Amino acid sequence: MKITNTDIWTVVVPTLVERVQSPEFGPSGWDMVPKHIIRVHTDEGLFGLGETGRGVPLEGVQRLVAQIEGRDPRKMIPQQLPETLGKVDEEYPHAHYSRWWEGAAGGPSAPGYGAIEMAILDLLGKYYDQPAHWFLGGAVRDRVPADYWISIQTPEDAARNTQLAVDRGFKGMKLKCTADECLIERCEAIWDVAGPDFALTIAPNTRFWRLNEALDMAHELAARGKVKVFEDPMAKWNLDWYHMFRLQNIVPVALHLGNPNDIISAIKAEAVDYLNLGGGMVQFVRNAAIAHAAGIPCWHGSGVDLGIMELSYLHTASAARNCILGSDFVGSWTREDDLIVEGIQFEDGDAIVPDKPGLGCELDMDALEKYRIDK
Repeated sequence: MKITNTDIWTVVVPTLVERVQSPEFGPSGWDMVPKHIIRVHTDEGLFGLGETGRGVPLEGVQRLVAQIEGRDPRKMIPQQLPETLGKVDEEYPHAHYSRWWEGAAGGPSAPGYGAIEMAILDLLGKYYDQPAHWFLGGAVRDRVPADYWISIQTPEDAARNTQLAVDRGFKGMKLKCTADECLIERCEAIWDVAGPDFALTIAPNTRFWRLNEALDMAHELAARGKVKVFEDPMAKWNLDWYHMFRLQNIVPVALHLGNPNDIISAIKAEAVDYLNLGGGMVQFVRNAAIAHAAGIPCWHGSGVDLGIMELSYLHTASAARNCILGSDFVGSWTREDDLIVEGIQFEDGDAIVPDKPGLGCELDMDALEKYRIDK
């Protein structure tokens, strides 16, 4: 079996304004940054789907696509696609002496790599009749906890979205915020709808500017309802602040990290109770294993993505033993479309892990045509 060619489509799928950020706080803007959808074909009629993050240069995707064409995906290394460094052969006769692995702690980082990884694992899953998580060590659970998600909203908009979350069975919500807007009132509006046991993940993207501000906000919110965690409340480089925050034992604190070196630094500094982890499919499982060794639960982060990428998140989260907190599989209710025929299925606050071959999704060609910008 050989890879013959790859389709690349560039798309922009806007968010639903009422589901993401209230107009009073201005347009989010990030949803208008293009993504690329790829479909890798083989000479046996099989294909695999992938999706890039926002803003990945098209040239980077094209460069990787050129490297995989003509190759047999069954002989590629799922943890190092498409590079063959480390393998001694005629092309790399001294590979064992190159120490290429020394700088590869975070896995391959070429632009568009994640989409290639998804597509190859999707393709191999279809060939071997196995779900994508099988190639990551196998799912340790058939459903993954999931939380609802909103960005910065007025208390009124937050209350309306909370009702949607409750109606869909979610037990918690993640909300973006700053220290300078109506966060207390918004959380109270959420708890008025869902009750004080509805768990909130407070995610200011480091905009609780000082340790004392983060502590004051933690005291205020913890007295009103259930706060699951403060995620990235302060500057991420200042691990001393995170350690001091933890010592106050008000609410748990987490960092959103993807580089294993940063994960190790946070663990050594005793700076986190939980971790929101990223990385490619293989790298996420590796990152989660580092946290697991330190006894730290984690969840899978999101870029508010489309269906292919979010399904890849679900497969990887299912393969990580300590991924037991509500993950961010949020694209299906925040975007106008997820570009797949059947998206993630949610039930009672969990995302159901697909058992179909590969990623378990089918590209919605009508939706793709509607949102592509490369016509």
